[in-house]
Amino acid sequence: MKSFSELGLNDNIVKGLELQGITEPTEIQSLTIPEILKNKDVIGESFTGSGKTLAFLAPIFQKINTEKREMQVLIIQPTHELVMQTEAQIKMLAVNSNVSVTSLTLIGDVNIFNQIKKLKEIKPHIIVGTPGRVLDLMNKKKISAHTIKTIVIDEADNLLDNTSSAFVKDIIKKTMKDREILIFSATINKNTLETAKALMKDPVIFKNESNFSLNPVIEHMYIETDPREKSEVLRKLTSAINPQKAVVFVNNVYNIDLVAERLNYHNKNAFAMHNKLTKEQRQNAMEKFRKGQIKILVSSDISARGLDIENVTHIINLDFPSNPLEYLHRAGRTARGKNSGCTISLVTAKEMHLIKKYEKEFKIKIVKKQLKQGQLLSID
Repeated sequence: MKSFSELGLNDNIVKGLELQGITEPTEIQSLTIPEILKNKDVIGESFTGSGKTLAFLAPIFQKINTEKREMQVLIIQPTHELVMQTEAQIKMLAVNSNVSVTSLTLIGDVNIFNQIKKLKEIKPHIIVGTPGRVLDLMNKKKISAHTIKTIVIDEADNLLDNTSSAFVKDIIKKTMKDREILIFSATINKNTLETAKALMKDPVIFKNESNFSLNPVIEHMYIETDPREKSEVLRKLTSAINPQKAVVFVNNVYNIDLVAERLNYHNKNAFAMHNKLTKEQRQNAMEKFRKGQIKILVSSDISARGLDIENVTHIINLDFPSNPLEYLHRAGRTARGKNSGCTISLVTAKEMHLIKKYEKEFKIKIVKKQLKQGQLLSID
């Protein structure tokens, strides 16, 4: 495996990465960084936690002309949380690498006039935003589309496969034809791939040979349970494993508060994460979870997309996902970078057929476990 220097990154960026404890490129970084530095359009698919954000940020940093106070890079993300996460990574790399790159976040549900004021004041090199708000500001001529050199579409299977797709296409149309387009995702299906290729010029494609890819260091387990006993099994399970940080996934949004309340009744330090919270409440909760002040995040799939939180030791599927992509994105919240992790699912008799299906789909083994005398044990 080549070093970051051998991939073409300069000393400042390499040192900046070292200060983050990143000394060796991951596979997706090794494949994409040289191509991005050559200004090629790139499509990169790699499992969650494999370092996709730095795969595009590191070479982008190197290419930004910091002497010009103008918008040069546009990064599109599907959720507010991912926008803020990417912004934090940009600011960290700017400080650590001593490169004077400026950035600004543009998301909906925030005062647009304040954002316009900041765009004028900062003239950021990098804009990180959600598609609706970015397009709105482009239409208002507040974003200089003609100076944008690079567009990144992150979590592409989400952004190019739903209502956001039209926004993304309109954003790209407004920029100059010689700009570089970078598309990254943990999963890129056939439709997304075709949509992406139509927006790009002769892209270099790095795609997993298998249909889906999960980090191989994740352990997968399940406990068979009656639907009516799930809450009690969850309580016993969290006591048995005593997770450092865990995300509990619930399919029905209406149950999130209830599950968190029951865990807190038993002193489990849980928080209910859902769309009804304000942006500030969600940001505050994520920050507390990062710092370990909240140990268990109870959430719908809003938290399964791209969020990079260090040291999430356990993913618990209180409700088993009926879609393999949901399982992949949920499981990908643990074992980030070089860490290991564990996914434990509570499975009803009706859902047992999905265990075999996902084992085959992901080429993994999901081991049956049982709770006995306060411990999580294998079944002989």
